[in-house]
Amino acid sequence: MKVLFLNYEYPPLGAGAANATAYLLTEFAKLPELEVHLVTSSLSNHVEHIRIGGEVYVHRLPIGKDPEKLHSQSMRDIVAYSWKAFLFASRLVRAEKKKNKSFDVTLAFFTVPCGFLAYLFHLLFRLPYLVALRGSDVPGYNEKYSFLYIFLRPLVRLIWKYAAVVIPNSDGLRDLARVTAPKQLFKIIPNGVDTAQFFPDYTKRPDDEIIITPGASRITDRKGLRYLVEALEILLPKYPTLKLKIMGDGSGRETLEAFVRKKKLEDTVIFIGRVPREATLQYYQEATFFVLPSLNEGMSNAMLEALACGLPIIATETGGVRELVEEGKNGFIVPLRSGAKIAEALETLLSQSDKIRTFGEESRQRAEESSWNTVALRFKKSLDESIGKSS
Repeated sequence: MKVLFLNYEYPPLGAGAANATAYLLTEFAKLPELEVHLVTSSLSNHVEHIRIGGEVYVHRLPIGKDPEKLHSQSMRDIVAYSWKAFLFASRLVRAEKKKNKSFDVTLAFFTVPCGFLAYLFHLLFRLPYLVALRGSDVPGYNEKYSFLYIFLRPLVRLIWKYAAVVIPNSDGLRDLARVTAPKQLFKIIPNGVDTAQFFPDYTKRPDDEIIITPGASRITDRKGLRYLVEALEILLPKYPTLKLKIMGDGSGRETLEAFVRKKKLEDTVIFIGRVPREATLQYYQEATFFVLPSLNEGMSNAMLEALACGLPIIATETGGVRELVEEGKNGFIVPLRSGAKIAEALETLLSQSDKIRTFGEESRQRAEESSWNTVALRFKKSLDESIGKSS
């Protein structure tokens, strides 16, 4: 099977969807019956061709990307990628067809722009396509795009209607997608986690600090980190050794730093900056708690990594949280926008330290049931089925 894979984000560009793509490609490379070509964006000023392994290839296209904004994509970035990806992928499909090595199917991460490109290739080359929903491509997911969603909703419905399969990564994202397309069929394939790369090591936790991590992700207003800062302000008088270490960068960092200064918590909240994926393990292992007060998620890769590292989870009820967190067993689910409730959940664990280890062990067990190999095989099955539907 020959697969055209479209995602404008791929490490070091992007965040969760980029990392998910990298993990999937690693697993796809282990399947001899697959040949996969990812068309994505590049930081350089020239086209790059990389072989991941097996018959898996990455084609990186220059889009004039600002290297200071790795985690966020501007409208200009998306338009540049869309145009260049359309031209490059069209040439690629035609060239392979001349060699009697035609593509069989397109896999698109994000409804827009990649799902739209997949729809065009369906019209031009009769390629069936799958759309994997990642979050902001679903109308209603991100408040920042509320006005834009008004115009995108009809296009989103069209793209989903003609897709062989539409794949949300959590129950929550599926339910949100149904608001836009109530009659659309969806097939959930959750994110996975590499439990060999991410694992507990409780000896790495310092004796003189209690570290909280929100994991490796973009710093945006949508992540709700200000409410975690508010929780720390409440707890610090009683637990002065608490520290919050924030990995990543993004459009909300400057605002969050100003909020930390306003609260006079500069010694408690530490901004680490962007950390390469392969170097994030140490920050999970040194932490005692994972807290994600997000206002919306698909299924958080950072939460899966925290589970694999044996951390108790405190999170708001968004995206795939209910699939990953069982109240009172490996963590707590708290209301949106409530620093007080986050503080309450943290204090429950801080005052009953025996629960920290048992919650962490339960988290690890849940992570072991969510490997990327399993996720890749489920995508492979959907790709097979989509080809069968079109034949």
